[in-house]
Amino acid sequence: MKIERKKISAQVLDQLKEMIKEGKFPPNEPMPSENELAKRFGVSRAPVREALSVLSASGIIESRQGGRSFVKEVNMADMLGSLAIEYIPVEQVFELLEMRMVMETQAAAIAALRRDEDDLEKMKTALDQFEITLTNPEAVGDQADVNFHKYLIAATKNRFMIQVMENIDDLYRKAIAFSLQKNVGLPAKREQVYQEHMSIFTAIQDQDEERAAKAMRVHLENVTKKLKVNEWEGKKVPW
Repeated sequence: MKIERKKISAQVLDQLKEMIKEGKFPPNEPMPSENELAKRFGVSRAPVREALSVLSASGIIESRQGGRSFVKEVNMADMLGSLAIEYIPVEQVFELLEMRMVMETQAAAIAALRRDEDDLEKMKTALDQFEITLTNPEAVGDQADVNFHKYLIAATKNRFMIQVMENIDDLYRKAIAFSLQKNVGLPAKREQVYQEHMSIFTAIQDQDEERAAKAMRVHLENVTKKLKVNEWEGKKVPW
């Protein structure tokens, strides 16, 4: 088994992000100093300083009072367009979309054949949650979107598909959030995404596998077009 070698600063960054998520560094309260963090992680100050710089550039923390760092109290939905905690090459986003096209198109067809009433109820709940965001111009709706696709995969009853979805959960969520962020302030685009999901749902509800697969393909093709490969070629997605 190949052992992953990760920069010390990247490991410190991962630890800091987890601690911030867990609320160990509350907003508007001073974080430990560089020296204190270095001692806590058993490293020198250099990787700690590098990790803090990434968090600062991301807008997650800010420096105040003699250089001490504070976790900012922010609305994470407002930051989705510029969040830079993790950068990945944009080609990987399109590789994920290719995989989704292969897996989810077929998954929609299988779900149409195997879904039960509980599956339909969960997918409809996710759709209702997404519909609510249509009246809020600042809402992103990524959680409801992710839930819809996860419930669809669960409706296939295929343990391998379900496990694949679990394995890529973090990247999947970020990709959907990045895509939906482009629709913020564009009600017609947001309505289009909702209607695409509704078309998938009704086809699955009607147990029409061909229509379900086609509706999913149309949806994912539109996602790909929206992200515009040429616009992002050679760049990295700010996550």
